[in-house]
Amino acid sequence: MKHLIGVTILNSEILYNYKRKNDECYTPAYGVTPIIKYIKPGSVVWCPFDTEESQYVKLIREAGFEVVYSHIDEGKDFFKYRPDYFDCIVSNPPFTDKRFIFKRALSFGKPFALLNNLNWLADKAPIQLFKDKSLELLIFDKRMEFFNDKGFNHNIPFKAIYYCHDFLPEKIIFENLEIPKKERE
Repeated sequence: MKHLIGVTILNSEILYNYKRKNDECYTPAYGVTPIIKYIKPGSVVWCPFDTEESQYVKLIREAGFEVVYSHIDEGKDFFKYRPDYFDCIVSNPPFTDKRFIFKRALSFGKPFALLNNLNWLADKAPIQLFKDKSLELLIFDKRMEFFNDKGFNHNIPFKAIYYCHDFLPEKIIFENLEIPKKERE
């Protein structure tokens, strides 16, 4: 892997610095809860874009699963790091360089559920990546809001959905997103 200013080259493919300021946004508990019921019992879940404080780590553990987590700020870059063992991946990756994130996730040959922008489905990248692979979608009726150290962003201009591979029981599942009143304020 070569590094240039703001650019990473991985296997002859250009990756722009995916650790950008606006990429560090966190998923609220109400955005994690819907995916948990689809995790196969007994699975070891890798949350590769998360710290111990992540709602993914906390809620998946509370549901009784073993969780392995990693984060680039802890020196565990998703493009270089792989835990010793995991059965599936569940997380909210940075929305920057999503093509390469999904390509890497597919390379493991394991089920995953990764949150991302619904609009990405109209891009050519998902068509190229999933052309011969299983793609399932968990689509919500409402927009999810994300938060950072400054609080919730109530002006998210897109709908976030889970892009899944060998994870859901059906190709497309529509669900109501239950947003607690206190998080709408």
